[in-house]
Amino acid sequence: MEPMDIVGKSKEDASLPKATMTKIIKEMLPPDVRVARDAQDLLIECCVEFINLVSSESNEVCGREDRRTIAPEHVLKALEVLGFGEYIEEVYAAYEQHKLETMQDSLRGGGKWSNGAEMTEEEAAAEQQRMFAEARARMNGGTTAPKQPETDPSLES
Repeated sequence: MEPMDIVGKSKEDASLPKATMTKIIKEMLPPDVRVARDAQDLLIECCVEFINLVSSESNEVCGREDRRTIAPEHVLKALEVLGFGEYIEEVYAAYEQHKLETMQDSLRGGGKWSNGAEMTEEEAAAEQQRMFAEARARMNGGTTAPKQPETDPSLES
């Protein structure tokens, strides 16, 4: 049986996209430098091992805090514990940039719940009421409870 270092994947299956990694390697080097295929494969393996190492330590930091979800702070602490403290500032800056870009995307309507069209407050409220009605119908087994008609007090005798 193969060791399972990553949930659902054996150690041999864990990798990074070769085309992306090759592009990154080429961007990091001067244009006149070429890298042998074996060297590229070795760099990719080193990156995967680094990710596994940081992930594992992040998980341990998270566990020591009795948390179940690894947070960015756990990753930063893991880098420090593993002796990669010189990367913390750059990693944190990249994280802040990612948060900023994500926030800008959601403000532009690029979020996963957006359909690209802006809604007015009234349209949003109407859509919310429609979704509530659908949810109530599903909870009631597909039937909606009939509304009781309002009685006009002037008609009562």
